[in-house]
Amino acid sequence: MTSLSKGANLPIGATAVRAVLGWSAGPGVPDVDASALLLGGDGRVRSDADFVFYNQPRHASGSVTHQGKRPGADTIAVDLGAVEPGIERVVLCASADGGSFGQVPGLHLLLLDAVSGAELVRFDMAAGPEKAYVSGELYRRSGAWKFRAVGQGYADGLAGLATDYGISVDEAPAPVAVPRTVPVPVPPSVPAPPSVPAPPSVPAPAAAPASAAAPAPTAVRLTKGEELLPTEVRARLSLRKQQVAVSLSKHGVGSLTARVILVLDASGSMAFHYRRGTVAGVAERMAAVAAQLDDDGQMQAWTFASSPARLPDLVIAELPEWLRLHVRVGEMSLFGRRRPPKGLVPGQLDMRTVGIGNEEQKVIAQVRAYVRDHPVPDPTLVLFFSDGGVYRNDAIERELRAAVEEPLFWQFIGLGRADYGVLERFDTLPGRRVDNVGFFAVDDIETLSDPELYDRLLSEFPSWIRAARQAGILR
Repeated sequence: MTSLSKGANLPIGATAVRAVLGWSAGPGVPDVDASALLLGGDGRVRSDADFVFYNQPRHASGSVTHQGKRPGADTIAVDLGAVEPGIERVVLCASADGGSFGQVPGLHLLLLDAVSGAELVRFDMAAGPEKAYVSGELYRRSGAWKFRAVGQGYADGLAGLATDYGISVDEAPAPVAVPRTVPVPVPPSVPAPPSVPAPPSVPAPAAAPASAAAPAPTAVRLTKGEELLPTEVRARLSLRKQQVAVSLSKHGVGSLTARVILVLDASGSMAFHYRRGTVAGVAERMAAVAAQLDDDGQMQAWTFASSPARLPDLVIAELPEWLRLHVRVGEMSLFGRRRPPKGLVPGQLDMRTVGIGNEEQKVIAQVRAYVRDHPVPDPTLVLFFSDGGVYRNDAIERELRAAVEEPLFWQFIGLGRADYGVLERFDTLPGRRVDNVGFFAVDDIETLSDPELYDRLLSEFPSWIRAARQAGILR
């Protein structure tokens, strides 16, 4: 066995290794957890799914696993031959719960040959007030693997480690954010309501050419329970319903009823959007789409990360309270331990159950199952918000291809510039009777006015309805 000092490196001839983080456990010694990050050539994770730890113990590729802990030791296994070509480094990390690494005696890392059990490397470490720590890394060099003894702690804790490697850390549950609303311009021909809901109809859009008949204007629905909303919320909802109606008319749709389903990404990288209030603002704006299209005053909703979870239905009459209770990011930090939920009210989801990863295909499958089990005579519009990090491309494609024959249209909206994988390519994918997927991304959705947002949201839905009816998918 070779002992390494900080900064030293060594070629690794083994095809698979076990990295055992060890320490001397005892009274007053903080609990320690080992974890691993899989990094690309840019030194950053592709998404939170490239983080392996006790709540996400197996990487999708199967190359890195968290093997569990015993007193004074925690183990990460790495099958070097199975690491994906795009991964250049596997960083071996640790976190201390209930204290700092300076309070952890005998801290060391053993690298073992996973096949023979032979000890390859020992690295003894010393630390101070750090609560996040990188013990070592496995990295590719000229087609072979090497190990480097790092021994780097983070005085600024998880936030510093997250900044370095591109992961999203939320050390405490994010506070409820007030939705950030975009100013709602009133169309010149539609008077702003003082304290009552929308006028009975929306003026027709500009006249069509003589050779084409203009679509009939879409009536603005008075949604059940709308009169119970606070005045300011009711006014925003009323104007937004008008703008939804105008957008539908622009796209050649007159009277239209549809079930609307909202899906919200709650993966670790979304924490910023939740804290900023962006997601709450998006949900409020989507409530207007449901209020205008769905005549029951409700909208079904899901959230997802590593696992999907259905949220309580959004009832228009309870919109502000629904946003406060149910638009929440995960309550589990990347390195922190699961702790008992604090102050959950009846019906409120324990967000720790959704994890931190990106598993879009799971929530897509769950929404499809719901639509099959709860048929309605109207089409279904799924409004799906994500900040990217899509990597389950094959599984997502299989789900959406299988959904082609189902009466639902998937509108994906990207929150920022990120890797959206197959979602960006669906418009050009052959072999589908109808195009059942729309996608667009915006750098900052809060700068997008309501008329522009609804125009983009509803640009492909009407054409899908016409194609689906011709194909016999819709009646």
